[in-house]
Amino acid sequence: MMLFKRPDTETLYSALVNKDPAYEGVAYVCVTSTKIFCRFTCTARKPKIENCRFRETIAECLEAGFRPCKRCKPMLAYGTADETVTELLTALENEPARRWREEDVVAMGHDPSTVRRTFKRRFGMSFLEIARLRRVGDAATSLASGEAVIGAQIDAGYESGSGFRSAINQLFGTSPAAMKGKGFLKGDWIDTPIGPMLAVADDHALHLLEFADRPALPTELKRLKTRTGADMVLGRTAVTGQIEAELKAYFAGHSAAFETRLAGHGTPFERDVWRSLREIPAGEIVSYSSLATAMDRSSAVRAVARANGANQIAIVVPCHRVLGADGSLTGYGGGLWRKKWLIEHERRMAGVLAERQAQGMPLAS
Repeated sequence: MMLFKRPDTETLYSALVNKDPAYEGVAYVCVTSTKIFCRFTCTARKPKIENCRFRETIAECLEAGFRPCKRCKPMLAYGTADETVTELLTALENEPARRWREEDVVAMGHDPSTVRRTFKRRFGMSFLEIARLRRVGDAATSLASGEAVIGAQIDAGYESGSGFRSAINQLFGTSPAAMKGKGFLKGDWIDTPIGPMLAVADDHALHLLEFADRPALPTELKRLKTRTGADMVLGRTAVTGQIEAELKAYFAGHSAAFETRLAGHGTPFERDVWRSLREIPAGEIVSYSSLATAMDRSSAVRAVARANGANQIAIVVPCHRVLGADGSLTGYGGGLWRKKWLIEHERRMAGVLAERQAQGMPLAS
């Protein structure tokens, strides 16, 4: 039995023509005139609708005798970890105050132009830009805690006082001296099998956890700044480390439990919806109407759906576990392909964990 209701051919073809990334991984197009299959975002010229056959999995495409497109490379998983990215981010984490340059990238055995393209594609900024923002962010944190401007400047690797003041002013719109006592949220990337996520936290709670390529992410960050009155700098807290460890266990299929403390954003109604979402067991799915009914708000289905969409703590607050009334995949900020992936991952995980529990085996191996 199919878990999801498949969109009709016209809907899928429209998504293909528009290169809609929401359908990445949800379906593939097999082109009968060329005998190749593509991702929906492929840049190749689009075939006529009568030459399109839509399949839900790569296996179905291959079994039907279609070859993978050499342009969009559908066989390559989106979130496959890139060793170059991992190596450079690890090096940055080990030396966040270092003034990283292209020569350092070359010394590590990497081509600067390749690194630049890889980071731009994955994070929207280059490695050197990330390193600079991390360095300035740490300096801002030092200034806020009362460190002398000259000390923060030296720690950040700025030889010029004017250059340091310019960097602080450009990022925060104020002078280094005015940073004293200022509070910050810290953001850092967490790599996952389905793409990098941005985690924003302070020393006490997690404020945001979203996929880095979510189109609405800049708007969410602005809204977060308005709500908290705090600027965001690149960096980590103990909360970041905790959620990273919990996500690692989740994606490994060991646990769907999240204990990281969440910041209390949203209206009282939105928080009620988010609490109800967290009560849906991993491996199960509900509809918006059944969620509203469970909350004794059966007449507020649309409001429940809006609150579901306003969630900014992906996976932990599992808005992906809600489907349309007809069982169809509905809007998900991280992309419908991720929603499908998460639901199927949790269904497999729940089955494995239940079997282990029945056999008296430890839940994590």
